[in-house]
Amino acid sequence: MKFKSILLGMALAASLVACAPNDADIQKAISEKLGDTPEVIVTVHEGVATITGTCEDEIFKKNIEKSVRAVKGVKSVVNTCELARANQEPAAATVVINSDADLDKSVHKVVDSYDGVSVTVVGGVVTLSGEIKRDKLQPLMQSIQELHPKKVDNKLIIK
Repeated sequence: MKFKSILLGMALAASLVACAPNDADIQKAISEKLGDTPEVIVTVHEGVATITGTCEDEIFKKNIEKSVRAVKGVKSVVNTCELARANQEPAAATVVINSDADLDKSVHKVVDSYDGVSVTVVGGVVTLSGEIKRDKLQPLMQSIQELHPKKVDNKLIIK
């Protein structure tokens, strides 16, 4: 009788182990449940689900973890999802400052097309003087800024 009980218990345990979903099935169920979330990746190994990627915020991160934990066959969840860094300013672009000789030559090419405007370049600082019509000021300033001087000192009189 004892032998039959032990045998029956072992058969029951073996059948339960055989019915447990494998990692691929768990992975598929998680993918279906999460739907279209390319920023989050979930891998499963021996029933342990690992979440990686970028989550929008803490609430999103917790909801993803909760959804993964609810999938049948998941034994535990490791959530290494990083939070997106909102309002992070991009790195400033590198500004190349031209030498005075190059800058002087380039600035004079621009300024020569504007009557009544004269220019000097000292230490990367462009100083504009003379008179200019209001509608021509913005194109002039934009053209000079594109040459990347250290500073533009505008002493122009606007007509």
